[in-house]
Amino acid sequence: MLNLTYEYKLIPTDAQRETLDLWLKICCKVYNFALRERKDWGNSRKCELNSCSIKHEYIISPDTPRPTFARQCKSLAQAKKKSPELKLPHTHVLQQVLRQLEATFVAMWERGHGFPRFKKRMRSIVFPQLNLEVMRRDDGNDEVNLPKIGWVKLHLSRSLPEGFEVKQIRVVKRASGYYAMLTLQLDVDVPQPSPSGHGLGIDLGLGHFLATSDGQLIARPRFFVDGQRKLKLLQRQLKRKNKGSRKSHQLQHRIAKHHEYISNTRKDFHFKTAHQLCDRAGMIFAEDLNLKAMSAGILCKHTLDAGFGQFLSILSHVCLKQDKFFAKVDANGTSQTCPRCQTHTGKKLLSERVHKCPECGYETNRDVAAAQVVLQRGYTAVGHIAVNFGEGK
Repeated sequence: MLNLTYEYKLIPTDAQRETLDLWLKICCKVYNFALRERKDWGNSRKCELNSCSIKHEYIISPDTPRPTFARQCKSLAQAKKKSPELKLPHTHVLQQVLRQLEATFVAMWERGHGFPRFKKRMRSIVFPQLNLEVMRRDDGNDEVNLPKIGWVKLHLSRSLPEGFEVKQIRVVKRASGYYAMLTLQLDVDVPQPSPSGHGLGIDLGLGHFLATSDGQLIARPRFFVDGQRKLKLLQRQLKRKNKGSRKSHQLQHRIAKHHEYISNTRKDFHFKTAHQLCDRAGMIFAEDLNLKAMSAGILCKHTLDAGFGQFLSILSHVCLKQDKFFAKVDANGTSQTCPRCQTHTGKKLLSERVHKCPECGYETNRDVAAAQVVLQRGYTAVGHIAVNFGEGK
């Protein structure tokens, strides 16, 4: 089964924009109410009857079952009789909100994520497969059919691939407007790329964004740091405005648009770098980094600004699209190992940017040496003969 996601800019009318805004507010209320129901049920069963808190305690009947996705969907159907507001959005849209809440609890139980938080606002709604249609007209007014909203204009920047079926549409609200993310599905088996061709190891860092085993060094653009001065000026102006005023909302919108611009710039750089690497190699190996630990260190701002996790995800996607093999290898000791003789060099300071082996005398850039070690470990993992760097030097 092959799944693709195509993103297009929506051009709704004023009435359609008001409808989408109202649906987002209702979905936010449903999400928070369902979360509160689950949280209260859990708090009522935290302690024994003879050891309740002195101040207060949640009291819910012991016969009350645990709120699950199925039970909350039934409660939602009953709540529509009392609250006409819940009848405005499509039923499946509200059910997808409850499914999203269920997914957050599953991620907490199985993958160690944090406890779900209440939402201040919803940023997207999901339309599952409900006669979803995308029509490309000759006059350029392309449209998409959203249930209970009707035909909404969109900018079809690229044609939909033939044979694919639209499974769902996620409408996302951003500072620059509404976007439709179309999930396309085709019942076909896609073979995974096999390891062949020229191998390339990469080492990610903050001195240089990326170093390759071929000796290429790519500088790290400072997306957020460069845009931080403008953000400070806007936020300083916002602090002097009355909360809830028209000027306050205008400044909040400008700040959100600047954050979106920074995010788009970062993603554009990641895609261009990933395509550049795939054009030069048939196999790409990267370190399996502990990104969560890196994001909590003293250099957390610069680590998050670089977006290593997003880049590795994009690189994996581009490699699959171009039929290039991609794999991650163990990251322990890559910068402490000589790629020529495998000696542990024992570098103690990050300021030591030159790799010079005390045993064989191999000398090169520290990040390039780490990338070469990554390539050797990748060759070993796929069963290829590892190259020996620095021969004859």
